[in-house]
Amino acid sequence: MKPVAQQHTPTSTKGLGRTILALAVPALGALIAEPLFLLADTAIIGHLGINELAGAGLGTTVLQTAVGLMVFLAYSTTPAVARAIGAGQLGKAMAAGRDGIWLALGLGTVLGLIGFFGAKPLAAAMGAKGEVLGFAVDYIQYSTFGIPAMLLVLAATGVLRGMQDTKTPLYVAGVGFAANIVLNFILVYPLGMSVAGAALGTSIAQWGMALVYLWMLVPRIRAAGQSLAPHGPGLLSTGRVGSWLMLRTLSMRVALIATVWVATGQGTLTLAAHQLVFTIFTFMAFALDALAIAAQALIGKELGAGHSERVRLLNRTMCKWGLYFGLITGAVLAAVAPFAGMLFTTDASVIRAAMFGIWVLAVAQPICGLVFVLDGVLIGAGDARYLALAGMINLLAYLPMLYLVTLFEHTGPSAVIWIWAAFGVGYMVARAATLSWRVRNDRWMRLGS
Repeated sequence: MKPVAQQHTPTSTKGLGRTILALAVPALGALIAEPLFLLADTAIIGHLGINELAGAGLGTTVLQTAVGLMVFLAYSTTPAVARAIGAGQLGKAMAAGRDGIWLALGLGTVLGLIGFFGAKPLAAAMGAKGEVLGFAVDYIQYSTFGIPAMLLVLAATGVLRGMQDTKTPLYVAGVGFAANIVLNFILVYPLGMSVAGAALGTSIAQWGMALVYLWMLVPRIRAAGQSLAPHGPGLLSTGRVGSWLMLRTLSMRVALIATVWVATGQGTLTLAAHQLVFTIFTFMAFALDALAIAAQALIGKELGAGHSERVRLLNRTMCKWGLYFGLITGAVLAAVAPFAGMLFTTDASVIRAAMFGIWVLAVAQPICGLVFVLDGVLIGAGDARYLALAGMINLLAYLPMLYLVTLFEHTGPSAVIWIWAAFGVGYMVARAATLSWRVRNDRWMRLGS
């Protein structure tokens, strides 16, 4: 096998396709792992009782929000490592990975302490009371032990992606998921720890994954001649890029929360149907995220190597892939829309309302495909500041669309159609416009390490 720094992106479209798939397919598997962790928790806790399930649901919401905002640890580390690898500077790549890991441990420790001591007021602020409050607090507090490990896994995954390795994170995530199920079952039932056992089992599994990553990366850092101690300027550089990416992520979270708020105001039927459509949107997003991750790794490496023509070829090819994928999945969604709701509910009115929302989502899929790919391209280029500012512009463009939806009383299918026309079409078109504007020329390319 060639050393990582000597591997080059093929110049033919056929060869490039194989390279993209070699990174994207394993990345998709690893991306699915985290939702599976939460799904396993829900399945095991669900048999305990409704109060336990409700408490765990609130706890997972808090955990997902905190960890979701920290996804920049992977997104900032991947391009930094990939760019150095492309430039043939393995030591610099390993130094960037080391700093990302230290930043993850530091932020994870702070978030863990905040979550542990603030669990009760956080759960109460979300409306938890009585037994539900107690179970929510248990889940949050026992989950906080694993937050540093969760963030370390994000950073380490980013390092390996930057090294053009998406298979190792898939293997680690797969073993971690299996261990999580076994641990949770034992802690919840034979040991009788209830909701706390599920949270503790997940924390232990996350630490196991984190230690495996450290076992793999620490020798590589040393072999590259780098100290294991944190480097101040490196931490600041990673944190600066990460802060912009966090702002980008925050703008998208606000858009999602605002959409749910509007759906809630339109009644229970609309909210239920919206949640169903959003679940399908999220599933489709995993595949598109996998393409985005491939873009991050490949674009970063080729920019580091100074190969501007390959960067252009990658950008064109991946944008086409995003559009084609959107057209294909859009056609599939349009065909299955009348039946998709049956997988989630037996309520005929919810199924019918969701059908119209899925049809709107089907129309929006090509736009979504382009958005996710371009997002990955610019993350790979380290263009974090633009992504953050564009995210705020997109949010400012989207909120008036949502406001217009609230001006009219909609019921059932009509409400779902308008909400998804605003989010699936309006918001995504705004994102596509700002991202496409950025790549209209070569100014976003910063060649070299």
